[in-house]
Amino acid sequence: MFLPNIPTPDEVLDKGFRRAKKAAARVRTSKIHRQQKSKRIEEVRVQTACQVIRETFEGILEETPHVEELPMFYQDYIDVAVGVDQFKKSMGALNWANGVLEKLQNQYTHRIRRSPPENAAQIRKAAFGRIASVVNRIGDELDFLNYSRQMLRNVPTVDPEAITAVIAGFPNVGKSTLLRQITNAEPEVADYPFTTKGIQIGHYEKRWQKYQIIDTPGLLDRPVQEMNQIELNAMVALEHLADLILFIFDPSQTSGFPVENQVNLYWEIKKIFSHTTVQSVFNKMDLVEDEENVKYIEEHINKGDKPLMVSASDGSGITQIIDILSELKK
Repeated sequence: MFLPNIPTPDEVLDKGFRRAKKAAARVRTSKIHRQQKSKRIEEVRVQTACQVIRETFEGILEETPHVEELPMFYQDYIDVAVGVDQFKKSMGALNWANGVLEKLQNQYTHRIRRSPPENAAQIRKAAFGRIASVVNRIGDELDFLNYSRQMLRNVPTVDPEAITAVIAGFPNVGKSTLLRQITNAEPEVADYPFTTKGIQIGHYEKRWQKYQIIDTPGLLDRPVQEMNQIELNAMVALEHLADLILFIFDPSQTSGFPVENQVNLYWEIKKIFSHTTVQSVFNKMDLVEDEENVKYIEEHINKGDKPLMVSASDGSGITQIIDILSELKK
């Protein structure tokens, strides 16, 4: 999600006052009566400073997507990453500041016009003080928006028209390797938990139908309210994007997670996302040494869920997944 550059209060004020000084310099060279010129200079400085600062804030407001107009996936993603309420509050602060600055511009230009020439500079200084106070008052909101810009700069772009499978499971069970085998994505793959820090998407097309496979950060066998931000990103993708959930089991247990815990997470996912089909995938079958692990999982998952046996590291069994995806309809 694109967010524009967010300046600090000092940067906003420096820009406004610098442009105001330049505008005043142009008035000094104009052919206006000397007594009127001194008032016109200060009037232009107030007008320009207010206008430049307001245009800066308006640019941010116009370039930032309205949260309520975004698809629910993005709304929830923003909520998990930075908090939707605080984000809206900070954007609202820019609107508030613009309203006050407009009033200050009208108020102080009117006072300068009605004042004696010798008082114009003093009124302009008072106006600049009020302008600085308004901008500094929303300093925390500008800081938050800059933080949000950093946190949301890597929000994935999803294709709402594509058939979507979301890969879920414990960390290090081979989700990213599977994504790399099915699509053109190049996720980081390593032998330690939580390699995937955010949502990664791969795409492919078959018979003019677009497909996207989403690799989610590893989940752990615990309630949603105890999940960290990385896990919650995965839950957001599962909730809003999945036409099919590919739940990855590791019967070899080389991921470090017992099959009992993996089965518990499987049922938790099925319970939370009861309206989405869950397809179990047994990965790392080339590393399985104890067939009892395979039997245990088969006995404890849904009887109607016929698991696919694959080894994502060498690509065996991947065509089975592609065949299942081909059967899905949008």
